[in-house]
Parts: sequence; structure tokens; C-alpha cells
Amino acid sequence: MTLRPDLAIIAGAVPAGTRVLDVGCGDGTLIAALRDAGVDARGLEIDPANVTAAIARGQSVVQGDANRDLADYPDDAFDYAILSQTLQTTERPDRIVDELLRIAPRAFVSFPNFAHWRVRLALLWNGRMPVTRLLPVAWYETPNIHHVTVSDFRDLVGGKGIRVEQAWYLSGDRPTSDAAASWRAEHAIFLISRG
Repeated sequence: MTLRPDLAIIAGAVPAGTRVLDVGCGDGTLIAALRDAGVDARGLEIDPANVTAAIARGQSVVQGDANRDLADYPDDAFDYAILSQTLQTTERPDRIVDELLRIAPRAFVSFPNFAHWRVRLALLWNGRMPVTRLLPVAWYETPNIHHVTVSDFRDLVGGKGIRVEQAWYLSGDRPTSDAAASWRAEHAIFLISRG
């Protein structure tokens, strides 16, 4: 099974023997890879079809909405929480980050960077919200309700006293440098922890 590049980075960084909750886990692709690597991985997913697909493959996934249902998990129930390509779809991303770090001391958060140069160029030249590989639908069809950039996310976690342990940036499917991440990264992956 081939993982998306952001999921491959996360899977490679989670140690065996840890407990993980993948919030917005989709069809459980990452959970399967983590379980194969000796991780106790579980999922929370809003889409019933994805929940059914994951359960059919023997994965521990429950249907729920991160905006409301993370509150039901006890403090420190997991070693890691994962929120991949879901932050921008949540009602209050700031509160979701707090919840992730309440249920686990460390969290992976990945999102499309809305400050990527192609997005900037599309807005500048066309005056319209762009349609890209990572943002493949028109503005009125997108589940994204909060457009976030690398700088916005760094400001959010910095203002909350949250520590960034590591960050990865992807341009296409290849890594790009931290220095150019603000405008070159299409996708950002952060490992954060309680300050």
C-alpha cells in the first residue's frame, strides 16, 4: 500500500508500541500502515462510508465529528493524535489543536498551505480562488472553511505556548526547505507538543 507523502512522513515518525488516534482518518489507510508497524492505532471519522470501509478491513474506527466528539476522550488517552488534511475543515481550528494536545501529549497536524505561490498567483492574476492538485474543487464545493498558511499555523501554536518539535514541507511530493516554506510548500506537516 502506497501512502500519500504526508501520511508516509507521519507513519515514519510514529514509534512502534505507541497509542495513536487518527482524527479524520478517512478510510483508515494510515491506521493500516501504523498497525503494520506495531502501533496501536485507532480512528475517528465523520463520513459513514469511510467508517464502514475501515471497519470492513478490521480497523478500530468510530464515527464521530471532531468538532464535538474529541471532548469525549479522556486526557492523555493516547501518545499521539493525528489530524491530517482536516484542520482547515474544522469549525474552530484553535480549539481542535487544544483538544488534540489534551488527549495526547504530541500531535501531528498537516494541512494544505494556502500561501503557496500557485495559490497567490491564481488570486493575483485571476482574482479567483484557485483549483489545484491539493485543492481540487471550486470554492463553493470545498469542505475547507478556514484557509490556513504555514505562518498562520506557527502564529497559532506560538501564541498558545505549544512547541513545534519538527516540521516537514512538501512541494509536490518532494520535501522543500523551511526557509522557503511560506511560499514554496504546498503542504505542511507539524509535530507539536505541549509547551
